Amino acid sequence: MSAPTYKVLNPATGQIVEEFPAATDEQVEQALTSAQSAFESWQNVDINERAKIVNRVAQLFADRADELGKIMTIEMGKPLSEAVGEAEYCKEIFEYFATEGPTLAADQEIKSFSGGRAVVQRRPVGPLLGIMPWNFPLYQVARFAAPNLMLGNTIVLKHAESCPRSALALQEIMDEAGVPTGVYNNVFATHDQISTIIADPRIQGVSLTGSERAGAIIGEQAGRNLKKAVLELGGSDPFVVLDSDDVAGIAETAWGFRIDNTGQACNSNKRMIVMDDIFDGFVAELTKRADGLTPGDPLAELEGTFAPLSSRKAAEDLDAQVQDAVSKGATLHAGGVLHEGPTAYYSPAVLSGVTKDMRAYYEELFGPVAVVYKVTSDDEALELANDTIYGLGGSVHSTDEARAAKVAMGLQSGMANVNIAAAEGAEMPFGGVKRSGFGRELGPLGMEEFVNKRLFYIGD
Repeated sequence: MSAPTYKVLNPATGQIVEEFPAATDEQVEQALTSAQSAFESWQNVDINERAKIVNRVAQLFADRADELGKIMTIEMGKPLSEAVGEAEYCKEIFEYFATEGPTLAADQEIKSFSGGRAVVQRRPVGPLLGIMPWNFPLYQVARFAAPNLMLGNTIVLKHAESCPRSALALQEIMDEAGVPTGVYNNVFATHDQISTIIADPRIQGVSLTGSERAGAIIGEQAGRNLKKAVLELGGSDPFVVLDSDDVAGIAETAWGFRIDNTGQACNSNKRMIVMDDIFDGFVAELTKRADGLTPGDPLAELEGTFAPLSSRKAAEDLDAQVQDAVSKGATLHAGGVLHEGPTAYYSPAVLSGVTKDMRAYYEELFGPVAVVYKVTSDDEALELANDTIYGLGGSVHSTDEARAAKVAMGLQSGMANVNIAAAEGAEMPFGGVKRSGFGRELGPLGMEEFVNKRLFYIGD
């Protein structure tokens, strides 16, 4: 049997809790065989019958929210209330696609100029590979799995090596809900086995949520094997504040969004771009919220404490980015302390004065660091907002909605928001441009990726 590569390592203690062996080649082959065999029958199940099963999946997320939350907190350090909320959000996602899926996947008649009747059908394509990350162990899977289960595709799911308990819990939910054997297949695959799976002719597409580096590798492999890919990668989203009649309030909104999931979200507001006349007050409000916080147990969530990052390496990498900025002249207003190992605690920080010669200007800071930039005009704010290799989301805030909307219209991003940090919900499409990847998940567009939009024509 292969040496264990999947393990639960509690970042709050630095201790290994449990280990699991990686899949054997035989187990990978069994997953592929099962996915292909199940597809032959699953694609022919009426979509309304599939919806009943998907609805049962939704209910199980709600029933097990507390249990699932604790699993995630121990695996990757997410504050328990946020982890339970993630499980409950998964219920909403599965419910949305179960309810809206039959309409979204319905035949669409199109105008024909040559007589006859032309219809665009939305047909399943076959087995798909999902490669999922650790930062939202359930949500990321839900937004990939729910629409594709509704469409009639089958799934081979490779989860992050640090989230094996979440992966197994997901498989249990699918099984208990009545998802037929082979329709959803968890596999603890190695990196080499991932390449084999992508190349396998039975796999018709691959969806990855992860880093820019991982996206480049998977995208190349998918392209080489002529497989459709959806890549949701990094982000360095701007949070632009043009003016405010409540600086403390807008700073609270910015801070809350930045430290959600301990700053480990692709669409987090990693660059706060603030007009000069309110800049000092805004930074002071952020600093007030960061000052005096101490490491705490994410299962307890005591007031005045913060949770760990997902791993010691993540904390060390973030500290290196911040220290690089400080060494080159940036100002660290609060936080930015890497606590003793083997734990993964890094105190939430406020950083300003970042310039183009610093790593923090162009690199994604995947942790609780609020980087604040000062600008003097709307044009300067927009130019800075777009000065990034990423293009996931962004938001613009102003007491003048038209002014904010004008700037937001210029954002080079897959998601642009006015007077809200991010529009989130099962019905809201999620995805980016530039090096944030391509493709969309959630909402109506979530059922448009891995589908055969087949022309069905009946002549006169």
